[in-house]
Amino acid sequence: MPRKHLSHVVAGALAAAIAATSPAAADKKYDLGATDTEIKIGNIAPYSGPASAYGIIGRTAAAYFRKVNDEGGINGRKINFISYDDAFSPPKAVEQARKLVESDEVLFVYQTVGTPSNAAIQKFLNARKVPQLFVASNATRWGDPQQFPWTMGWQPNFQSEGRAYAKYILKHYPNSKIAVLWQNDDGGKDQLKGLRDGLADKASMIVADASFELSEPTIDAHLARLKSSRADIFVAWSTPKASAQAIRKLAELDWKPIFFLGSVSSSVASVLRPAGLENAKGIISNAYLKDPADPAWGDDPEIKHWNAFMDKYLPDGDKADRVSVYGYAVAATMVEVLKRCGDDLTRENVMRQAATIKDLTVPMLLPGIKINTSSRDYFPVEQMQLIRFDGQRWQPLGELVDAEVGSSNAN
Repeated sequence: MPRKHLSHVVAGALAAAIAATSPAAADKKYDLGATDTEIKIGNIAPYSGPASAYGIIGRTAAAYFRKVNDEGGINGRKINFISYDDAFSPPKAVEQARKLVESDEVLFVYQTVGTPSNAAIQKFLNARKVPQLFVASNATRWGDPQQFPWTMGWQPNFQSEGRAYAKYILKHYPNSKIAVLWQNDDGGKDQLKGLRDGLADKASMIVADASFELSEPTIDAHLARLKSSRADIFVAWSTPKASAQAIRKLAELDWKPIFFLGSVSSSVASVLRPAGLENAKGIISNAYLKDPADPAWGDDPEIKHWNAFMDKYLPDGDKADRVSVYGYAVAATMVEVLKRCGDDLTRENVMRQAATIKDLTVPMLLPGIKINTSSRDYFPVEQMQLIRFDGQRWQPLGELVDAEVGSSNAN
């Protein structure tokens, strides 16, 4: 090789070595799943099985991250969103979580759907020190940083929802009898506990309760037994399929109690419309997100952005589906956390940024609701508003409810 050409090669190699050890390069920190060009995010959702209505959460997240990538990504890095189906089966969720961590080598697992599936993978992810972020379940166990420092929820927890309903019942129906239908898992137990705790020394108002297994094809027998209790208030905490069954069956039984429905099944698109809007009239639930179907938000800039997003990135989706709205808001939160990570894309820093959020607002949260976390507070959203379905859309019942302490100003 000519000496002159050799000197250029040596000089080039030296320059590359210096660049690699420069402060800019040295400041970048990566764990598996992150590079100069990519961030791998893992997800598990029920695209099939008894809770397939929740599969839209994964589809909405994928659409949102495509939007982010089209806009340049996060600090110049594109999101590689890897999502697998677990059919709402805990053993399948474990299999998929291992695949995401050990084969796909994702940076973290995000928005896995459902209490049973998340409970099944929680110990595995914490043992591996892989963030289990913004769990798509309202169970209280996702807010336990002492036992599970790598797991964090997002939405108001089930116990808070139960306490909010209890306070409303005590204020407006203090002499009523209550019947409760609940799903036999950690989430259902949380909700029933919240209701009992909220009723306090009036817990005897609950005259009947029935748990059901997700695998049961129908809940008709449970509902017939609950009706025989002569309760005039009915509280249901169940997946969309079972909730739609309950709404239809109550109409068939000509049982017309005051009906409280868990927020996870308050979607007009996937629950109320299939059950019959007239059958759902008068149901009380709660919300912490804007309802795109509410004319009151017609001129709201966030709703206009939402509609544009759906048209471009999820055109076969339902703009009125509150489950999709949820997926959109959580994805916006995740993007904000990753932006704050800068060039330190280690699992430890991702968790640190998620646990140091102060007064963050993201698109589609109701006015006044802000996201806050700390090393001791793993519940990002802790406010909600009670709502009632008028046969066409949800209407607010009052002011915001503080989910953390269960205090309510609902009218």
